[in-house]
Amino acid sequence: MDLGGARARRARSTRAVVVGAALLAALVLTGCASGPVAAAPASHRPTPHRSATPRPPRPTPTVTPTLTPVPTVPPAPPFVAFDKTARSVDDPASPWVVVNKPRALNPISFVPQDLTYPDVAYVNHQPMRQETAAALVAMFQAGKAEAGLEFSVQSAYRSFESQTRVYDDDVAHNGQAYADTDTARPGHSEHQTGLAVDISALPAKCSLDACFGETPQGRWLAANAWRFGFILRYPADKVAVTGFTYEPWHFRYVGTPLATQLHATGVTTLEEFFNVPGGTSYLG
Repeated sequence: MDLGGARARRARSTRAVVVGAALLAALVLTGCASGPVAAAPASHRPTPHRSATPRPPRPTPTVTPTLTPVPTVPPAPPFVAFDKTARSVDDPASPWVVVNKPRALNPISFVPQDLTYPDVAYVNHQPMRQETAAALVAMFQAGKAEAGLEFSVQSAYRSFESQTRVYDDDVAHNGQAYADTDTARPGHSEHQTGLAVDISALPAKCSLDACFGETPQGRWLAANAWRFGFILRYPADKVAVTGFTYEPWHFRYVGTPLATQLHATGVTTLEEFFNVPGGTSYLG
């Protein structure tokens, strides 16, 4: 047997196998193997090449906004100062006339020319000025509608002659010093102007008495009379100014503009508002 030749053939066969395996490995590593090559795992796949040209932007949908209308605020009315000279405080026919102890009516025997009797309840059936009557009816109707209250006229217009009788009767019963605190002398009474009204409750309670101010009617009138052009003429804290004791039943018509101005400013007497003489003493 030729052992040397056999060994040589085995060695050549082994080198051929080794060379072939090495060549196959090289082909696999370089991607040149003739057989199929398994794909690399996804995590090791190369990032595909992206074009350098950017994509056009997506169109933005058109949305029409809903506009909430802005409310129109009217401009504030221009400030107008109250004109205290618009009406006379001396003319007895003026609704702003100021008559008191030092300020007599001129003429002293003045008689209004437009007296009328409004359709209201009366204790004493006495007339009053037309403008006063219209405002009184509206006030009585509001008191009924808003608070269920009933009113009546205790006293209204009194002439110079009738005021003389009232004053003389008070002097005869109580003396002049007392009468001068609660009854005006003739020619100095607001009742002679036809602009003053003494008001009572229905049913009658505290008529011509200070306690009228505590009745439902008295409280409602004190709070609301200004809306209709009336003022409570003789407040409890203004005796030294008006010259007369507290009369919560005595309401004086001055017109809505002046009554509203007095209410807004908190001034409670005509003497203070118009800066005219008042007080507890007569001049003569």
